[in-house]
Amino acid sequence: MITHVHTMSSLVNLKIRALCKEGCLKEALHILLTTQNLSVDYSTYIHLLQACIAKKALPEGKQIHSHINDGPFTFAAPTFLYNTLINMYDKCGSVVGARKTFDDMTEPNVFSWNMMIAAYQRHATPQEALKLFDKMQRTAVQPDNFTYSSIIPVCASVASLKHGLQIHGKMIRCGFQSDVVVVNSLIDMYAKYGSVHKARELFDKMRNANVVSWNAMITGYAQSGAVDQALRFFEDMPQRNVVSWNAMITGYAQNGFVEEALQFFEQMQLAGVMPDSATFTSILPSCAKMGNSEQGMHIHRAITECSLLSDASVVTALIDMHAKSGSIQKARELFDKMSQRDVASWTAIISGYSQNGLADEALELFKLMQLEGVMPDSSTFSSILPACAKLGALEEGIAIHQKIVERGFLSNVIVATALMDVYAKCGSIKKAHELFEKMHQRDVASWNVMIVGYAQNGLADEALEVFKHMQLSGVKPDSSTFTSILPACAKLGALEQGIEIHQKIVENDLLSDVLETALIGMYAKCGSIQNARELFDNMQHRGSVSWNSMIAGYAMHGYSKHALEIFEQMVDSGTNPDHVSFVCVLFACSHAGLVHDGSRYFNVMSYSYCIMPTMDHCVCMVDLLGRAGYLEETLNFIIKMQIKLDAVIWLCLLGACRSHKIICLGESVARVLLDLDSKNAAPYVLLSNIYAEAGRWGDAQTVRRLMKDRGIRKMPGCSWIEIHKTVHAFQAGDRSHSQTQEIYAMLRKLSSELNAAGYIPDTRSVLNDVEEEEKELLICYHSERLAIAFGLLNMAPGTTIRVVKNLRVCADCHTATKYISKIVAREIIVRDANRFHHFKHGQCSCGEYW
Repeated sequence: MITHVHTMSSLVNLKIRALCKEGCLKEALHILLTTQNLSVDYSTYIHLLQACIAKKALPEGKQIHSHINDGPFTFAAPTFLYNTLINMYDKCGSVVGARKTFDDMTEPNVFSWNMMIAAYQRHATPQEALKLFDKMQRTAVQPDNFTYSSIIPVCASVASLKHGLQIHGKMIRCGFQSDVVVVNSLIDMYAKYGSVHKARELFDKMRNANVVSWNAMITGYAQSGAVDQALRFFEDMPQRNVVSWNAMITGYAQNGFVEEALQFFEQMQLAGVMPDSATFTSILPSCAKMGNSEQGMHIHRAITECSLLSDASVVTALIDMHAKSGSIQKARELFDKMSQRDVASWTAIISGYSQNGLADEALELFKLMQLEGVMPDSSTFSSILPACAKLGALEEGIAIHQKIVERGFLSNVIVATALMDVYAKCGSIKKAHELFEKMHQRDVASWNVMIVGYAQNGLADEALEVFKHMQLSGVKPDSSTFTSILPACAKLGALEQGIEIHQKIVENDLLSDVLETALIGMYAKCGSIQNARELFDNMQHRGSVSWNSMIAGYAMHGYSKHALEIFEQMVDSGTNPDHVSFVCVLFACSHAGLVHDGSRYFNVMSYSYCIMPTMDHCVCMVDLLGRAGYLEETLNFIIKMQIKLDAVIWLCLLGACRSHKIICLGESVARVLLDLDSKNAAPYVLLSNIYAEAGRWGDAQTVRRLMKDRGIRKMPGCSWIEIHKTVHAFQAGDRSHSQTQEIYAMLRKLSSELNAAGYIPDTRSVLNDVEEEEKELLICYHSERLAIAFGLLNMAPGTTIRVVKNLRVCADCHTATKYISKIVAREIIVRDANRFHHFKHGQCSCGEYW
């Protein structure tokens, strides 16, 4: 009976192995899992696991692993079987599964350690590879030449010179200094550190420098940026092969010499050296960088002539090249024709769709990839996450986050940074911050994502704090950092910090057209229009964005004639205005009551520049006509509009009704707004103000009760002032500041001086039906007045006080600030939600038109 069972098991084992060789993994696995009392040979498990590797079948591999551990004939698996399991997890994309298997081994041998280190290297988690190598040295297992040739490139990838030197010393002590493969790895490592002289020293000591050694030296020089040295080495080389040419092409391409890389490719062909797959995978990214579709097609034809269209790595590079050149359809055609698609080809096409703005299609491909059993790797995740960020697809981002954790890629800096960006763009800045805090390593891109995330989520204070911590951590800001942080300075009116950042940009030699334009916007929004104009005048190259920034700067400061002059200079310079230019011009006309000019520019936009009016243009026109009191013309304009009306249009009209005290029309417009969006606080507040200013307290109270019943709250007024590079925030009636007593004492002093100067409080905007004396007290403690008082206490006499407010300044605070500027004999600049007010000598730059 025992012999019969043994014979049956042998036959079943043979059947399973035969099915595995034929690629019938599912059938083989079914037999394994359903056959009773089956005694499985080690060889059978090896065949099954190799079949999983061939098909990248991770779920099936996990089932086999479970069968090994928990099957009816449980045994202590031999080391070589554990090694095959590690290999299966690695090749199927689960570095976490590989490590768990490795940790379960009682006595891993050198092959086990090597496979795990190599797995970390392949999965772009070099720090884990280094930690494992350190752990290996504390065991009885001695590294071999394969260990060194695996760990040395890891040191190069993370630029860990300390580890590299330690490993080099250990290698010498273990007698591997004459191993050509290991020495070549060392040459490459030192070259990537920039220690090319050390690489050359190693090369010169080699007794038999074969073609591989020469190629290692060429590659080392080329990859370290010393392309001229690489070229000299190349020219002195006794005999060149395709690897030598590839090293030079790669060196030129990776160091930004794209044209030289393409020229070298042509010379290679003229020299009669047949390009191989590595040649094409090196040269195609150069075509992609140049966006040279013609050159790309030439190389595509060369690939066809070399019969390499069946090579998956070459076709993947072609897909990437066509996608980056904007030919996504051509990339898709190539992808669809592939008989076998690996993770790299799926990643290339997903990345192509994502980079071409086709985020929905990228997500669909990502789902299809997994349905076809291809497991995403770190590059796939870092390609698909930007698509989620673009779409604001938080739910999909969370699902991908779970997969990243399962696959063990959260320690990958690029993946973690892309994931943070998804959360930040989807409004979950707290979750982005949690990820950021857990990162063991943070590069400049990680810091930039957090800065942009806070700034875009309205948390400018936090963005500036992150920027400060970034510098303290020793990470050097790049141009993207500065482009991201300047809007945060602008939002808070943090001029001192903006000036300091400007100095850092100059010191780091990063001043560019983009940063100059961002600086113009920052200076303008921080109230220093003179600095903005000085920068603008010194610009060597001005694009439409630069012109628009200067026009917008003058417009928000109320210098409308200057804004229109800049616009005319823009046209005279030959720079065509775009739709943003006309928004800025119409905004300038609106805030100066230039109805005739605004109407003319609106018509010029359509008839002379063929720019169809957008909602922004129409909002500016409604605001322009409404502010000027042309309510009938405003209504006619709205009726004739050929675009769908939204709440902003009606809010502009309602604001005009309030300014001109048109109660009946105001009520009608408020009803329209509440039908459009009953949760928006603005129409309730405006209508309440209309009633309060008319003395209709009962109606004002009714509107306020309606707001309360619907759970709608008015945004609290908040003002900011920067002193000694620190931004201080105040709300109306705020008593939380450490200098509260001094601030309120200053306000009482100012109140007495204001009354003596002839100031009469305007309490019409106070919505509470209370005694006049109480109303005067309420408006006296508005947020901008607290900020001004704080500035007077802490800034040197004669210094300009700059305040930023999130709401429109009220009529009484406007009048009071005019008086204060005269009493204290200094300029006070207030930026409210609509525009700038420059108060000086008892006058305001707005000329009472605001």
